[in-house]
Amino acid sequence: MSKKLMIVESPSKAKTIAKYLDNEYIVKASVGHVRDLPKSNKNAIDIKSGFVPHYEISPGKEKVVAEIKKLAKGAEEVILATDPDREGEAIAWHIKEAIGLKNPKRVVFHEITKSAVQEAIKHPRKIDENLKEAQEARRVLDRLFGYDLSGLIWQKLRYGLSAGRVQSPALRIVVEREKEIRAFVPENFWEIEADFTGQSNQSAHFKCQETIKSEAEAEEILSNAKKSSWAIVKVEESETTRRAKAPFTTSTLQQAASSRLGYSPAITMRLAQKLYEAGHITYMRTDSTSLSAQAMKEINNLIVEKYGKEYAKPQKFLTKSKNAQEAHEAIRPTHFSTIDAGANTQEQKLYKLIWRRVVTSQMSEARALKTKIIAQTDNLPSFSAEGSRITFEGWLKADPKARSEDVELPQFKESEKLTLEKIESLGKQTEPPHRYSEAGLVKELEKRGIGRPSTYASIIKTIQDRGYVIKENKSLQPTETGEVVSDFLSANFGNYISDTFTAKMEDELDDIARGKETYIHVLEDFYGPFTAEVKSKKSIPKITDLGKAPENIKCPTCGGEMIIKLGRGGKFYSCAKFPDCDGAMALDGKVLEAPKSTGEKCPKCGKGDLIERDGKYGKFIACSNYPKCKFIKKDEAADAERMKASDTGVQCPECKKGTMTEKRGRYGVFYGCSNYPDCKNIIKTKPTGKLCSICGKLMMEGTKTIPERCSDKNCPNHRPDKLEK
Repeated sequence: MSKKLMIVESPSKAKTIAKYLDNEYIVKASVGHVRDLPKSNKNAIDIKSGFVPHYEISPGKEKVVAEIKKLAKGAEEVILATDPDREGEAIAWHIKEAIGLKNPKRVVFHEITKSAVQEAIKHPRKIDENLKEAQEARRVLDRLFGYDLSGLIWQKLRYGLSAGRVQSPALRIVVEREKEIRAFVPENFWEIEADFTGQSNQSAHFKCQETIKSEAEAEEILSNAKKSSWAIVKVEESETTRRAKAPFTTSTLQQAASSRLGYSPAITMRLAQKLYEAGHITYMRTDSTSLSAQAMKEINNLIVEKYGKEYAKPQKFLTKSKNAQEAHEAIRPTHFSTIDAGANTQEQKLYKLIWRRVVTSQMSEARALKTKIIAQTDNLPSFSAEGSRITFEGWLKADPKARSEDVELPQFKESEKLTLEKIESLGKQTEPPHRYSEAGLVKELEKRGIGRPSTYASIIKTIQDRGYVIKENKSLQPTETGEVVSDFLSANFGNYISDTFTAKMEDELDDIARGKETYIHVLEDFYGPFTAEVKSKKSIPKITDLGKAPENIKCPTCGGEMIIKLGRGGKFYSCAKFPDCDGAMALDGKVLEAPKSTGEKCPKCGKGDLIERDGKYGKFIACSNYPKCKFIKKDEAADAERMKASDTGVQCPECKKGTMTEKRGRYGVFYGCSNYPDCKNIIKTKPTGKLCSICGKLMMEGTKTIPERCSDKNCPNHRPDKLEK
């Protein structure tokens, strides 16, 4: 009997959904996107035919696509249950196209619970072409923008640099803040603080209500204060309330997780994805703060039962984003009775943060009594002490960590005489604006309309991965390279990396999703003026230097003047006579040695010399004419020695010709077949030489508690500890 096939993105999501469906269904994961644009832009987009993208099966996804295709052929029906957003819609469409489906059913659910999945299956629809085209337009826009602009930057600044439609505006914001900090001129001021006791010997700490601009004035106040008679002139008491915040959107979750848990936006989204796929929370990419009526009812019942009726206050929150999808809910738990959920400590902490935020959003305001006591004497500024105490906890009962420290003041009466016990002045300076934290930049991007909930984390990760921004003490600081790139773009393409242009493009993509705009129209409106702008800038001279070095900096080789240049590691000093003189220095004064020549000419281009360079993995010999010529001389003897040292001796089970060899990539050590590129079999950890009893794949080294496990993450034997349970 044929079964129904449901296709989702991730294996963990497939595993959770499979628990809620009977044996009629096979649930298979595509493991994300199955197709993408080719890396080369030449064949990626047919602009003349109407910006038609030419997709290819993503590298490494051939087996996944073949397996899904085989399952689909024998299936009674095929259901595409990818995520409920534009990217999920695009993935569903790509799966349909890649395996040649004619009439697949599309279902969406915003939480992975039994009731939500089963209800979604009852209401299938067709793939939403508008949502798919909005995502496709974003992908094509980003490729056209990045490819054309990055190519120009390579020519005018330095090879290997890049620009992006949303990453460049984000970088500009970070650079602008850095320039504000540098331009800031601090001003001196003095604060005066005093300790007074009352007639009943009660003591309180008071601060001067005026900011003192000069030290002489501060000293005069101190001198006169000690000679004067002080008294209470006013006691103010007022009741204030603190309302709970709205449930989390993607942006506010990233901000709160950063400030309260120390998680970066990328880590927060990864953990939230795991919680969603395990069925613990609703979909985590949303800009809506709304809750369903059923959810509000469940939360209200929980509050009444756990805290008392006086703590419950059901309320709806208006979504601020004009483009929010109200069909989506805010991020919330799927089962409110569960306060502990998650596979590890990080997931559990994030889940509790989400649980507390949504539960407190439906609770009563906290009430506090604020007190302000004002002390005064003749001809001197007033001094005041302020404090508060909670009179009703309200929502703070469920989230006590959000409570600020109470400062309860002693009771003073108006006209009560005071004794000055201590008074001092503190010299201070005004401070420049703070650098953005990751959470602060997310908030700023959202405020300016740059990007969307699903892109904030990737934007911030990209500008760090590119080496344009570094994170120091939780603050984002532009690198020298980042500043140079941002300045070049601001000077030559300021209108294309402005807030208004970037936000307008996001609005137009939203209009495509709503069917109010067309794919062709948006791309034509953008690309015509953009390419004309890029072409007009091709005539500008190459930026070979970034200005003169300070007069006291002289060339270590010839003693001549030096200029500032941009290298792969940032700015450095280069002799102004280069290439006649190759003297160079780091900005800290360290002399940089010129690459050593081997005395050989490049066999590929015949123009450059072969020189010794320093690379990520050590020294290598390459053409001096780089990047025009990318020839690298192979050291066959050294390669053979390295291969011998890294060979595990374990035969590759895929091709049975090569052996599994230790290799190093951008993410660290892995093990791949020595028969590469004919065989592309790889595993993450060192193979043990045994084969899995379940799937026949290689077993690899595990941990202290799991000595070995299957290298195939979709195999139950990948986690034998769970298999035993």
